[in-house]
Amino acid sequence: MFGGSLVEGQGSTKRGSHSGATSVARTDRVRVLFATAELAPLVKVGGLADFSAGLANVVRSHQVDVDIVLPDYGQAPFQVGSQQELTVPKWAGPATCRQGSLDGVGVALISVPGMARPNPYLDAMGEGWPDNDRRFLAFSAAVAAWAEISKPDLLHLNDWHTAGVLGYIDSPPPSVLTIHNLSYQGTTGPEWLETFNRSRDRYRRDGATNPLAGGIALADRVVTVSPTFAAESLHKSTGFGLDDLLLGRGTAFSGILNGIDTDVWDPSRDGHLPHHYDIESLEGKEDMRQALAAELEWRGSEVPLIGMVTRLTDQKGVDIALETAPLLEDLDVRMVLLGSGDRSLSKVSHDVAHKHPDQFRFREGYDEGLAHRIFAGSDLYLMPSRFEPAGLTQMQAMRYGSIPVVTDVGGLHDTVTDADLSPSDGTGFIAGEVSVSSVADALERALVGWRSQTRRSEIIRRGMSRDWSWQIPASRYLDIYRELTSAP
Repeated sequence: MFGGSLVEGQGSTKRGSHSGATSVARTDRVRVLFATAELAPLVKVGGLADFSAGLANVVRSHQVDVDIVLPDYGQAPFQVGSQQELTVPKWAGPATCRQGSLDGVGVALISVPGMARPNPYLDAMGEGWPDNDRRFLAFSAAVAAWAEISKPDLLHLNDWHTAGVLGYIDSPPPSVLTIHNLSYQGTTGPEWLETFNRSRDRYRRDGATNPLAGGIALADRVVTVSPTFAAESLHKSTGFGLDDLLLGRGTAFSGILNGIDTDVWDPSRDGHLPHHYDIESLEGKEDMRQALAAELEWRGSEVPLIGMVTRLTDQKGVDIALETAPLLEDLDVRMVLLGSGDRSLSKVSHDVAHKHPDQFRFREGYDEGLAHRIFAGSDLYLMPSRFEPAGLTQMQAMRYGSIPVVTDVGGLHDTVTDADLSPSDGTGFIAGEVSVSSVADALERALVGWRSQTRRSEIIRRGMSRDWSWQIPASRYLDIYRELTSAP
C-alpha cells in the first residue's frame, strides 16, 4: 500500500484557491448547498446516496443548515413546497426547482430535459445513457442558477455529476468537492467546453471535456473518501489519469473515511430482521443464519455462509468471487450474491447459481431488506475489490458481526485488520493480491478462524465494537466548512 497520512484533521492545512471566503457571524448558522446525484432513501445506486444522507444528518446538529439539491428523476415520492423556474442557458433548459423537505432536511429537486429516467445512469441493457453528458452538465448549470438565487455560504459538490457547477457560476462561494469514485469522470466531447461561463480551460483534459478535472482544479478543497485512496490517487498507476492534478492541489486535497448510519444499521433493532442481537448477546446471529438459509431455500444451516451485496462491476471484483464458486464445496461453505449492474456479470452469476445450486445463490437487483438479512445471516463477507475508494458494506458487515474478507486497497485497507497478522486486534482477513488464488487463500484462513468458536467471537466483537458512525468524519468536514467560511 502507499504510505502517507492524508486524514483530515491530522497536520496542517491550507486554504484552497478561493480568494474571498464568506465571513459568518458567530450567531449565524453556516448555509451549505449540497449537490449530489443520489440521496438515500430517495435515489440510491451506490455509496454516494448513503454518504449524502449520513453526512447531512450529522452536520445539521452543528450550526449547519444543509440544503440538498439533486436531479428530479421523476420517481421520488416528494412533498412539493414550492416550484421555481431557473434561468439557464438555452441548451440546458427549461429547468425548474421543486423545494420541500425530507425528514426535516431541505431538499430541492431540479428538473432538466431528459433527466427523468428509471435509473439515474444506466439503460435497460446496463449501458450508460448516451446523453449522460448533456443531462448532468445541464443539471450542473441548473444547480449554479439555484445557487445564484439561494446564495449559500458554501457549495459542497460530489463527483463529476456536479463538478461542472463551478464552471457555470459567475461568482462562486467557497466550495468543497468530494470524489467518491475517481474512475468516473464524465469525459465527453470538446464542444462542451464552450458551454462553461468561466475557467473553461480547467475543464479541458487530453483534448476532451472532463467535468471532474475541472472541479478538482477549481474547488477550494478536494476530498476523497478514505486516506489510503487519497494516497493511491497521487500515483500514476492508480490515479486514473488525474494524479498530476491532485498532486498539484497539495494540502487542499485530503482523504476523510466515510461513516455509516448506525441507527439504520443496528442488528439490535433492525426492522428487516426476524431475530435481533448485539455485541453482548450473539445468539440471534446464529438464528439469522438459519433464517437466511431458509429464505434462500437451502436445507440445513450449519454450513457457514459467505455474503456479498454489491454492484456488479469490474471494480468490485465480482468475477473474482464467481471464480471461487467451484471451491465452495471443497471448503464446505455457501455463498449468496445480491446485486445488479453489468449484464455479462449478471449472466455469469446466473450460470454459476445454476451449476452450483447447493453452494451458490444469486439474487439480481437490489432488495434493501434482503441486504440487511445477508449482513446479519452471513458468517463471512466477501469484498474482493480491484480498487475501493471507501467501501461501506465492509463496515456494515462488521456492524452485523459478519467477518470481512477483503483485498488490501483503498478504504478496505483503512477499515479491516488481518486477524492472522494482528491476532490481538484483527477484524477480518485480507488478500495480499487482487487475484483468485489470493482471495481463495484469504477465505480459507477466514474459515479456519471462524471454525474456532473462541477466535470467531473475538473477531466478531472487535468489528462490532468499532465506531463506524458519521460523528468523526462529519467533524472533519465541519472543520473544512468553518475554515472556508471563517465560521467559529
